[in-house]
Amino acid sequence: MERREFGADELAALWRACKGGLTLSQIARSLNRRPAVVLGVLRRDGGIAPRPRRRATQALRSAEREEISRGLSAGRSVREIARGLGRAASTVSREIGRDGGRQAYRAGAAEANAWRRAHRAPACLLTKRPRLRAWVVEHLQRNWSPRQIAVGLRQSFPHDDQMRVSHETIYKSLFIQARNALKKDLLVHLRRGGFMRRPRTQPPAQPAIVDGISIHQRPPEVEDRAVPGHWEGDLLMGGTGSQIATLVERHSRYVMLVKLDRKDTRAVTQALSSKIRELPAELRRSLTWDRGAEMAAHRDFTIATDMQVYFCDPRSPWQRGSNENTNGLLRQYFPKGQDLSEIPQRRLDYVARELNERPRETLNWRTPWQALRDIVASTG
Repeated sequence: MERREFGADELAALWRACKGGLTLSQIARSLNRRPAVVLGVLRRDGGIAPRPRRRATQALRSAEREEISRGLSAGRSVREIARGLGRAASTVSREIGRDGGRQAYRAGAAEANAWRRAHRAPACLLTKRPRLRAWVVEHLQRNWSPRQIAVGLRQSFPHDDQMRVSHETIYKSLFIQARNALKKDLLVHLRRGGFMRRPRTQPPAQPAIVDGISIHQRPPEVEDRAVPGHWEGDLLMGGTGSQIATLVERHSRYVMLVKLDRKDTRAVTQALSSKIRELPAELRRSLTWDRGAEMAAHRDFTIATDMQVYFCDPRSPWQRGSNENTNGLLRQYFPKGQDLSEIPQRRLDYVARELNERPRETLNWRTPWQALRDIVASTG
């Protein structure tokens, strides 16, 4: 493939494809480029499409610069040139002065310089408000998410409009280093790291679940967490195509981890069924899962465990909030890219026990194990 710069139309197509959720390889093929070249463009801009460049309405046009150049060649004064253009003399004078003066002014070079100056990004909000920036940096270092920071600012400074910033602005300041607002090393404090912002839009998923019952049909007792025995589950992915299953009880946040040799639906549902059957009947009421193909055999799971499976809406991980939070905690033990197939079940049990013996603010500083024990004792 020929090594060449991206044209404006190519860049527009690249960012449309990225926003549409196409993979790096798909984007590269559509543009007849190498994936590494496309990745370089995405990395340079932090995965965030730059705003299209537009000429300000009051800015000089190319044709006006040509008139200025001709007027200078003819020996006309700045005021004469300005009157002919219907512009202020000061505007024309500044234009000539910053692009070589009367002797060296050239319309083409002046136009190119104007576009280059316009390409400079305006000062970011966080660079203009040091107090706001300091608050954001402090809470990023405390591992707050950008959304938590944006909400925390409104709660901590309810009457100070200068202490406001959106979570998207924080993300852009982190991923677009040209803003010079937040240092790149703060990226490590994001729960999901990386060097660029991922697009929100994803390609439509193919339905993998047949006859699945929607999460919106769950009984009210599941929603209010008052009754134990309702679980949330997911797969925690590792390197080389490995994974483990994670289960979280909604009332107590009690965690169980399940070793998986394969990701196919038969292997997953059999491993989950075996683990679930270790529980007493009062702790086997329902399971909420996403719409991954690994739970396609959900009816077999229900028959084996007498637990109804409910499925989240597509691309809605917050509907399994307890499970998502737990998967985030598990990354402390199982970093991204680690081969999870090499981890024995006894190690998974040990990690689950550590989490279950850790006090939680949501449980009034009881541990998940204590919360589950207390609710079982009260209902037994």
